Amino acid sequence: MNRTGKGVSHGAATIVNAIATGKGAAFGIDLKTWAEVELNDSSYVDVKIEGFKEEPTKLVENCFRSVVAKLAPGEDLGARITTRSEIPVSKGLKSSSAAANAVIMATLDALEETIEPLYSIRLGTKCAIEAGVSVTGAFDDACASWLGGAVVTDNRKNELLKREPMDPTLKAVIHVPPFQIRKAGLPRERISVVSDMAEMAFQLALNGDYLKAMKLNGMCYASALKVDQDIAFKALELGARSAGLSGTGPATAILVDSDKLEKFLSDIKSTKEFIITDMFNGSKARNSLSGNRRSGEPCPHPHLKATPIERWCWAFSERGPPGLTTCFWAVTPWPLWER
Repeated sequence: MNRTGKGVSHGAATIVNAIATGKGAAFGIDLKTWAEVELNDSSYVDVKIEGFKEEPTKLVENCFRSVVAKLAPGEDLGARITTRSEIPVSKGLKSSSAAANAVIMATLDALEETIEPLYSIRLGTKCAIEAGVSVTGAFDDACASWLGGAVVTDNRKNELLKREPMDPTLKAVIHVPPFQIRKAGLPRERISVVSDMAEMAFQLALNGDYLKAMKLNGMCYASALKVDQDIAFKALELGARSAGLSGTGPATAILVDSDKLEKFLSDIKSTKEFIITDMFNGSKARNSLSGNRRSGEPCPHPHLKATPIERWCWAFSERGPPGLTTCFWAVTPWPLWER
């Protein structure tokens, strides 16, 4: 067996970090991770992470084996897996979520199988916890990475509570310091102290005030983690719409109006540590949405479907405010665009 599959997923930035309360929010950004899976009969998984030879490969292996175990049980499959990415590693920009999503998409493509996106995302979050690259599984990050837009989630239950587009006229200006913060060294006691403030930020996000939630969250976690946020305050002084620590850092995500970007970059002086990118508001990577299923063919894995409310969240983001088509789509067993 030498079938090959490909997948692509996106990075994301934090609105509300879920570590303190188990509830979080994030938004997709247009930085990508690509994965290619070439199946074989060796039972061995060979992983190559381009540009990062020393990075652990357990997450990639776990994602591949989890998909095979669910959809090809009993088959002793191996694979050669290659990933490459535009997303800086261990900077708070969801590189692990994007890698997990892309590998799952590529594995599904190679197997010529299709399952609901949220089931795939949940597989990835479980693998992230098992691989030790995430504290909560980062369901919020994984949803923003795969689905795009702004997402609000309960990571304790792996539930998507809300999803809608981010303002496409905003640019993400991301400050990326030249050091990494690994999850293993996080000060859990200090983080728990700001849980009430994190809950306030979460409620703001749940009510759609993403910019204010992002600022409050950034101040909470930067203080708890002792990460310098001078860049965030400077950005806000120069007219940024919002700014805050992304994940556990050290990256700071700054949102700037597109028409003010040139002046903002000029005023902030140095741009050597900045990445400038667009919002990612919708899935362009449809491998695991449509797979290789023919038009009119029913969902091959009905037990892996999402709930009607979760499908409604996708419909709202894809189609705008709910109308007759959106509401009808939300209660159908499979997305209309695939029929």
